[in-house]
Amino acid sequence: MSVLAFDSDRSTCDDASARAASTLDFATVYDEFAPFVWRAALRLGVAETMVEDVVQEIFLVIHRRLPEFEGRSSLKTWIFGIALRVVRLHRRTVMRRRLDARSRAEDVDPAALPDRTDCGPDAALARRQAMALLSAVLDELDDELREVFVLADIEGLTVPEIAEALATNANTVYSRLRTARKAFEQGLARARARDQWRVR
Repeated sequence: MSVLAFDSDRSTCDDASARAASTLDFATVYDEFAPFVWRAALRLGVAETMVEDVVQEIFLVIHRRLPEFEGRSSLKTWIFGIALRVVRLHRRTVMRRRLDARSRAEDVDPAALPDRTDCGPDAALARRQAMALLSAVLDELDDELREVFVLADIEGLTVPEIAEALATNANTVYSRLRTARKAFEQGLARARARDQWRVR
């Protein structure tokens, strides 16, 4: 299973970044980046039941801070930095309330994800199973590894963009990415082994 198969519009977001940065109209920014922010929030561990509220909070911050955007980074990287900070705060709040951490991975409904077309029942089932597997394996990664993995291997950001979004240096990103990929592959192997055992 290729993790990259879960993202079909990466180049669209990059083009959108260039267009949105030139106009900096909030409505345009929202229209262009809402699917990206939605996916990022889900993949960074926001429960599906909470993702709409978190995305709204992210865009409230973007709306308030959009006039401050100086163009020193891509708009996509800047937006992800905001999303990351809001998601981290949300996750800390959830942990303080002692909500069940496993509820994040349950029943990710592909139909709830933006920018997807309807498909047949077999394809929908395969997609639902793949999303559940992805969520389960990502849930096994610690936050720092998960963030780097999602940005690099799912959203397709470059290491310099990731370093800027996470406010760290590129060598740290490379190290975390190497560790995250290894942990992801090990988690994927464990999940597949469990699934094969259940089939027997």
